[in-house]
Amino acid sequence: MKLKNIPADIRSKSIIDAQDEIKEIINKLEDKELKLEDSMEKYNRMIQLNDHIQEEFKKKLKKIRSLSPEINNKNIFNHSK
Repeated sequence: MKLKNIPADIRSKSIIDAQDEIKEIINKLEDKELKLEDSMEKYNRMIQLNDHIQEEFKKKLKKIRSLSPEINNKNIFNHSK
């Protein structure tokens, strides 16, 4: 798994906390008075939060697969019938 440059304060967040911060950032980015430099910083943080969430989901999937070997041979994301 490739480690991305995710700050420690983000890595320590739960998935829900990271999602909540993303929502806060989106609300701030919608403010028309926000300076461009601030917008770019907030956007970059939002990307880092999203990367953290993806990494956490990958870890959880890996743990699920290790606990349930039969899942290893199935595509659990395929919902087609």
